[in-house]
Amino acid sequence: MVGSFFLRFEGQKEMGVTDVSAVPAEAGVPRSVVSPAWIGWAVALAAIMAFSIATPIARAALVGGMDPNALLVSRMVLATLLMGVTIAVSHPERLSIGWRAVGIALGAGLVNAFGMVCYFIGLARLESSMAAMLISLSPLAVLSLLAMRGEKVTYRHAVRLILALTGVYLLIGPGGKVDLVGVLWIFVSLWGFALQLVLMQWHLLGYDARAVTFYVLIGMTAGVVAWWLVQGMPWDAPGVSGWTTILVLGVVSTYAARLLQFNAVTRIGGGQTSMLSPVETLLAVIWSMLFLGERLSLIQAAGGVLILLSAVLAMQRLKRARFRPRWRLWVRT
Repeated sequence: MVGSFFLRFEGQKEMGVTDVSAVPAEAGVPRSVVSPAWIGWAVALAAIMAFSIATPIARAALVGGMDPNALLVSRMVLATLLMGVTIAVSHPERLSIGWRAVGIALGAGLVNAFGMVCYFIGLARLESSMAAMLISLSPLAVLSLLAMRGEKVTYRHAVRLILALTGVYLLIGPGGKVDLVGVLWIFVSLWGFALQLVLMQWHLLGYDARAVTFYVLIGMTAGVVAWWLVQGMPWDAPGVSGWTTILVLGVVSTYAARLLQFNAVTRIGGGQTSMLSPVETLLAVIWSMLFLGERLSLIQAAGGVLILLSAVLAMQRLKRARFRPRWRLWVRT
């Protein structure tokens, strides 16, 4: 996983939004024709599937010798161009959100780019299933950052932390074969992603979701390109398999997945859509086992379950937070 962020708009009805006419147009959620709920769930599941394949595909490319900087740059440039063209052709007026909002979105994208680079470095050292489970702790990191801004800390937060830390220990500790440097890089990326979310939550509520996402993508692309330049612009001809990886990550797991996600939110609401987040992690682990031959011991699997449980509890708390996150964070590759 490269760790790109998807910014998901949380509609005003946290759960069960099927009548999108109840959501103000200025909130950035298009008023589409109300359709049967199963269509919304099917679209949301398609988005989750598209997101979930990114981590094992990126891991396979890195193990195969593909340069991570070139992969990051190619993927982000492609996805940003496609998103920009789509918005410009369909709703060009959405790009006008004011210079202040544009600047904050670009800055958030740069923070995200830092997280992406760290995530790729970690992914090159860890199996994709383990990286996917560790990064699923992002909601817990968001809660911790919100606490610094005044969000009430309860004993339940301590319980979530204990579950998470126990899960992490079981995942990486007993076997003694996990690359701890890789784990450290994943944790650094996790906090970078969480910081991006709270920056947007504090400063960009109420702006059009797709426009903000587009400007964040520009910031992310600028960040990874800058890192690539610092590294001396390494570039090895990707070859057929390399370009296939770039196309899948850029078109399917970044561009198409985001469009599907937007469509799902307009049909069933952000609260309902967010319920599928643990499914994405589980799918990433399944793909890693099926196609990369990765295996988890029973102890590691137990640790993964505790991490997912902690993340689910943190997501439930985020829905009730005083600094209510209408922009929902999902770490993507």
